[in-house]
Amino acid sequence: MAVLGALSVEPMSGYALREAIRDVLGHFWSESFGQIYPALANLEEQGFVARQPGPRAGSSMFTLTPSGRARLHALLSQPIRTAPPRNGLLLRLFFGRVLGAAACRKLVASAREEAAERLAAYAKIRATTTAEGGVDPYIGVTLSFGEHIARAVLAWADETLATLSRLPDEPDA
Repeated sequence: MAVLGALSVEPMSGYALREAIRDVLGHFWSESFGQIYPALANLEEQGFVARQPGPRAGSSMFTLTPSGRARLHALLSQPIRTAPPRNGLLLRLFFGRVLGAAACRKLVASAREEAAERLAAYAKIRATTTAEGGVDPYIGVTLSFGEHIARAVLAWADETLATLSRLPDEPDA
């Protein structure tokens, strides 16, 4: 879905596709880079993408075919299957008695810093796209989600750091 979706925006080489997935979609979707080229080959075999010679010798550009656009629409229309969450930070905090409050505060402070960095990155994206003529409403709602999540993590981290500051620094014996 991510590969077809990225190619629905514009034709791309495999490398450009990899970069777009990392830099743009990577804010909310992760994809293994080792899967991108096999996925392109599979999608080409099924007729969902077409390969054309790229600007450099030996390079290829991939475009979405009409059947690829129909397949993307079908995939996007499927009900969302929610995956069970896997949050390493929350797992560590749940068993925080073993680590102690000082170690837990470091973990939460790091998560807070990452959320602040994401919020700053979203602000740059918003400023850049606004300066370029406005934010596409579909991209805007996605960006807004990221901003809300980052702000929520910041608020949660501040609350959690205050709670952890009242606990003993050393782990339970």
